[in-house]
Amino acid sequence: MNGRSLTTACRFGTVLLAGAASLFSGQAMAASAAQPGQTVGLPVGAQLPVGLYFVNTSSFGVRDTQPFGSESNINLPTFLWATPWTLFGARLNLATTQPVVASSVRGAPYQSGIGVPLMAAQLAWKIGENFGVSYLFGGYHPVETRFVIQNASLSHRFAATYSGNGLNLTANLLYGIYIDPISPQGTVYPDYLNLDLTATKKFGKWEIGPVAFGSMDLPTRFPGYRRQGQFAVGGLVGYNFGPVNLQAYVTRDVVERNYGGHETRGWLRVIVPIYKENTNSAAPSPSVTGPARFAGR
Repeated sequence: MNGRSLTTACRFGTVLLAGAASLFSGQAMAASAAQPGQTVGLPVGAQLPVGLYFVNTSSFGVRDTQPFGSESNINLPTFLWATPWTLFGARLNLATTQPVVASSVRGAPYQSGIGVPLMAAQLAWKIGENFGVSYLFGGYHPVETRFVIQNASLSHRFAATYSGNGLNLTANLLYGIYIDPISPQGTVYPDYLNLDLTATKKFGKWEIGPVAFGSMDLPTRFPGYRRQGQFAVGGLVGYNFGPVNLQAYVTRDVVERNYGGHETRGWLRVIVPIYKENTNSAAPSPSVTGPARFAGR
C-alpha cells in the first residue's frame, strides 16, 4: 500500500468522531451518548480525502464495582462518505453509526442490544500543511433498548490536529445536549462534555504513543442526581497491513467520580477503504500515515 493510500485509510479513522454508542443507563451510570475515548488515536481535526470507508471500533471493559465487577462490550460499525463538496472552505463529510452493545452490571446476567444510532455531518478545514481543524454536528436517534440510553440528543464536536514530522497531536472536545433529559423509565440524562487526547508518532508502518480521555456530566436541574466523571490514560500501538489498518490501545481510569470503581478497557479498531478518489490533490500529508470510541459507565 503506498503512502497516499495508507494515509487515506488512517485519516478515515476521523469518521469515528461521528461513531458513538449510548452508555448504560441506571443509578450507577452516566449519560454520555458519545463513548468517552471513542476518537482516541485518530487525527480527527485533519481533512479527509474523498472516498467511502468502513470502520469498526470494538472495546471490552471491566469496572471495579462491588461486590462484582461490571463488564461491557461495545461495537461501533460506521460508514463515512468524504464527499467532493466543500462548504465555507471545508471538506464536507457525512457519517452514520449503529452501535451494538452488551453489558453485565455488577455481576448481573449479560444484556445485549442496539444503542442510539448517530447521523452526522462534519466540516474539516486544512490550515497550512500540517494543521487542521474540524466541526461535527450530529443527532442521536431514540431507541427502545432499556439498558442503554434511549433518548434523542445532539452532538457538537470541535477538533484540532497537528500532523507534522510523523506526529498525530490531536484534541477533540465533544459536547452533548439531550432534547429530553428524562428517559421513559425516569432516568436522568444530563448534558455532558468529553475530551479525547492523542500524542502518537509513526515509525515506518508502526504507530505508538500515549493517549488519554476524560468525561463529565454537566450540572442538571434535578436535585439528588450524582454527577459522574472520569479521566483515563493509556498507550496505543498501530500497524499498517496494507489495505486494512489496525489500531489497538488499552486505557485505565486514574480518576473517577460516582462510577463505583475504576475501569480498565481494551480497544481494537479496523479501517477498510471501500472506495477512494485517486487524486493527489485530495490526499492529505503522508506524515500521519498509518492505522487510525464504550466505557461501561
